Amino acid sequence: MKIGIIGAGNIGGNLTRRLTALGHDVSVANSRGPHTLTELATETGATPVTAAEAARGAEVVVVTVPLKAVPDLPSGLFDEAAPGAVVIDTGNYYPKERDGRIAAIEDGLLESRWTEQQLGHPVVKAFNNVYAQDILDRPLPAGHPERLAVPVAGDDEAAKEAVRRLIDELGFDTVDTGGIDDSWRQQPATPVYGLRADVEGIAKALAEASPERTAAFKA
Repeated sequence: MKIGIIGAGNIGGNLTRRLTALGHDVSVANSRGPHTLTELATETGATPVTAAEAARGAEVVVVTVPLKAVPDLPSGLFDEAAPGAVVIDTGNYYPKERDGRIAAIEDGLLESRWTEQQLGHPVVKAFNNVYAQDILDRPLPAGHPERLAVPVAGDDEAAKEAVRRLIDELGFDTVDTGGIDDSWRQQPATPVYGLRADVEGIAKALAEASPERTAAFKA
């Protein structure tokens, strides 16, 4: 599968490592340019590209940049993506530590709805509650009693299923959070955020979530 990854930080870098190891054709971009990705490309075999090129021909595009950087991504980013390309949003809103105040989110718009508006493309929310190192260290085969699960939210059932299959290939189970309007259940400060658990544990945490954003995650 051809996969584009926009963002080469902890999550993006480790997804690049795992997905190339699984045999996928991965292009990776960051904000500083392809010349800064030489080491990651040498390590993994991924192709370093500009952000504008990352989605070209891609069946899946992972957007894993700070929320404040999403509006700065190139316009028409998905114009040359494969038909029906699936976009994975790994983002979280950290107003105090990183992103500053984003008025629409402060006024109640969900993080991934805001991201969809900026990108002009529907997204599937996943990997936003996980520890990046777990992507490398904790994959297990299907059926293993200690296999961890990842929550996945999205409005397009086919797109969401494609993401769930990819996560299964990476070595993790998944739990369907619902549509993007339900994605608040996996935002920071909810019970599932940072939770290492199996399907039952993740489902329980999602059910216990409150839509009220805590003070720590308000500007």
